Amino acid sequence: MFFRALGMTLATFVAVVTTPLMAQHADHSGHAGHVMVEPGASGVPFEPGDGSFAAIIEIVAMLSADPDTDWTRVDIDGLREHLVDMNQLVVGASVRSEPLPNGVEMRISKSGRAGEAASRMVPAHGPFLAVETGWESEVASEGDEIVWTVTTADAGAVARIQALGFFGLMATGDHHRMHHIAMAKGEAAH
Repeated sequence: MFFRALGMTLATFVAVVTTPLMAQHADHSGHAGHVMVEPGASGVPFEPGDGSFAAIIEIVAMLSADPDTDWTRVDIDGLREHLVDMNQLVVGASVRSEPLPNGVEMRISKSGRAGEAASRMVPAHGPFLAVETGWESEVASEGDEIVWTVTTADAGAVARIQALGFFGLMATGDHHRMHHIAMAKGEAAH
């Protein structure tokens, strides 16, 4: 009896709290009533939604604030395609990893949308990883797989490489943000 009453109370609370929010969200036909405020101020969230959308918003704002932006070269659609690739890679890549005494070997399937994304991203990221970490990073194509081997002579870094695995290694380094702004500006991405 207690749990039934608790459930009914909780359901009523959720309905009371969410109904005004749902009504606000349902009428999203225009943005004219929206007022620009600093993120975090007056309860306005920092994130405007999806991370890719947030990245595009941020870069569009940066380009708009830069009087030297060459709008004839700007390629937001190209940036968006890369952000889609990033998402596909993270949510859909099929990876088999094999620990090595000095690192890890990863075999990434080239099939499907995630495999296409991996085919574009892994060969481009491998050299950046090597420069930024000092580790050896070799990428090869073998049939329907990409073979990425990351190794090091530093015995203390082997556990880190293995723990990071494919996704952690793909996220390692601080070149991503500059890469994205270069893509948006229509400059050579890699």
